[in-house]
Amino acid sequence: MKPLALLIALSLLSIVGLPAADVKPEKIKVKDTPGKSYVYKTSAGKPRQMEIYFPPNHDSLKAKVPGLILFHGGGWTGGSLSQFRTACAYFASRGLVCATAEYQMHSKADVAKLPNPKTHKRVCITDAKSAIRWFKQKAPELGIDPQRIITGGGSAGGHISALATLNPGLNDPADPKDIDTSVVAYVWFNPAFSPDDAQDAEVDVLRYLNKDMAPAIAFFGTQDPWKKGWDTAYAKLQSLGNTTTDQQLAEGATHSFFNKGPWQTVTLIAADRFLVQQGLLQGEPTKAPPVTGEKLVK
Repeated sequence: MKPLALLIALSLLSIVGLPAADVKPEKIKVKDTPGKSYVYKTSAGKPRQMEIYFPPNHDSLKAKVPGLILFHGGGWTGGSLSQFRTACAYFASRGLVCATAEYQMHSKADVAKLPNPKTHKRVCITDAKSAIRWFKQKAPELGIDPQRIITGGGSAGGHISALATLNPGLNDPADPKDIDTSVVAYVWFNPAFSPDDAQDAEVDVLRYLNKDMAPAIAFFGTQDPWKKGWDTAYAKLQSLGNTTTDQQLAEGATHSFFNKGPWQTVTLIAADRFLVQQGLLQGEPTKAPPVTGEKLVK
């Protein structure tokens, strides 16, 4: 195409709002919008942030809706709040007050310097407990019901959310002692439950699983190396007589599949339906299933 003709074509495309031929829409990424930022505590000399998303037209002085708090993954040494911004925005649109919180982490270099490197996950759990307590404490001004709090997370964040609610220890002495960290449901995205955690009883999920724990849904890719740890935990739950933990699998998917492409939509829809079953949401999911047809299996 001659330069003049190309210029005219591009101009016409811009007028009618269509992308130019050499621009691929699928590569144009819209950044997730951060929620309203709060500092829920200071640990290791640093303020710890929580981003909160509110339902449309939410009146915190009148509303008393369930709250959901999710913790990002990153191997207990990294990660960011961006991981669950899409999920939080979606569940806020469905009527929940949703939060995603950061937490103290030892860097990989710091882990090597610890007297016992196997204990590096403890600080993550302590801050997660503080985040849940802060969320409950601020219930009146956030417009949430402190008796209907849901938690969860991805990978290391799933592990942290479990121990923050099931392990009675690892509390920050500065936290309000009259506020517990109990929850009414868990939403776990490939939670990283590791056999290595047996070397530190404080962070070993297997020691705290029980028959009567809050209902949970857990998503895993069948090719995820972390699934072996989950399989052990799930088998123990079944052996204990637990019937309220729902496992849903993505055939052929690997770790962190839940935050990519169509699987993100699939898992959010499934989590939505799970929360409806628990009486924490109402109605049908507002996300449309992907046209590519991905489905979770039991």
